[in-house]
Amino acid sequence: MASIIDELLKNNERYAAGEAVHESKHPGKQKIQPAKRLAVVACMDARIDVEDLLGLRTGDAHVIRNAGGVINEDAIRNLVISHHLLDTKEFVLIHHTRCGMLAFTDDLLKAGLEGDQAAEKALAHATGRAFVSPGQSAASPAAFHAFRGDPHPLDADDEQARERLRWDVRRGISAILNHPWLPTSGPDAISVRGFIYDVDTGKLEEVSYPGPIGPAS
Repeated sequence: MASIIDELLKNNERYAAGEAVHESKHPGKQKIQPAKRLAVVACMDARIDVEDLLGLRTGDAHVIRNAGGVINEDAIRNLVISHHLLDTKEFVLIHHTRCGMLAFTDDLLKAGLEGDQAAEKALAHATGRAFVSPGQSAASPAAFHAFRGDPHPLDADDEQARERLRWDVRRGISAILNHPWLPTSGPDAISVRGFIYDVDTGKLEEVSYPGPIGPAS
């Protein structure tokens, strides 16, 4: 059976070549279920327009966005609802180059928010803006889901940074494929593929799975 994702990759090639492949006009009355039975999890980065880069129309897909495009508890919640109640079958994960999630660690950001001066200074240096700490601890969010590995300068792009992105894409794929409420076999099976989007070229690079997922720290 042909994958709708392969069709979207052809759209992406056209988009990266400078062609407009997303129709923005209102399509009229539609069903509640996504027409392409597709769900996309992507980063909130302002340089990414999911509908444009995949050539999607209004009503084609569920688009779930958060900082990093990470598969956390809320992303899983969305995907379970998307699949079991609204009949999506294929999932796409999209990370991207020069991602801000590469520029910090969870512990560093928490320390900075709590008022640690060394952490504040490091975060200010990493982001190029004054880091204004609230100077208080908090229980929520429990995690910021920074990507594994040593932090990169904000907006940096090199092979090590891209490998860190691949690690997290694979972790997201694994989290989906091993969740008991997202079936991977039988008549109701879902499938998932992961990509890195190059914000400079507009091109998608598929991430192989399985593969390395990075060190714990």
